[in-house]
Amino acid sequence: MAATSILLAGFGGQGVLFAGKFLAYKGLSQGKQLSWLPSYGPEMRGGTANCSVILSDTPVGSPIITEPDVLVAMNLPSLQKFVNSVVPGGKIILDSTLIDAKVERDDIEVFYVPATQLAKDAGFATLSNMILTGKVLKEIDIVSYEGNKETLESFIPAKKAGLIDMNLKALQIGYEL
Repeated sequence: MAATSILLAGFGGQGVLFAGKFLAYKGLSQGKQLSWLPSYGPEMRGGTANCSVILSDTPVGSPIITEPDVLVAMNLPSLQKFVNSVVPGGKIILDSTLIDAKVERDDIEVFYVPATQLAKDAGFATLSNMILTGKVLKEIDIVSYEGNKETLESFIPAKKAGLIDMNLKALQIGYEL
């Protein structure tokens, strides 16, 4: 596949932008052309947030995603807003702990991941975003799973380096689903 467009959406504070940044750095480390475009309301935590990531083998012409190949929905309003924009044959990965709705479309693949509950069970309640990101790595074929530690180390500040192992575990949980 020459390019994959990924839209991550949720409430501010859920780690949508961090997950998008991880995917962008992952693509960068593997020689992909990319775009990372965050979007959030002025209220930040609790408001809406989304992040568009395009990973490509060729230059990216525009960072704007109107029809994502992959939608990562971390809450019901995000799913409702973007479900119909996913391209036919695309994928939706959603946090089924927070979203109890079922996707009615039959022309896309949907993965119901209880990410928030899995994160709580693993002892890091705030990393449901990385569990969903691990599932993204499993289900798309644009970047490999290897090198996650190096990717995290490339953009996590030294003062937060202690969080790298938890992020790696969360990625692994999602990838193994």
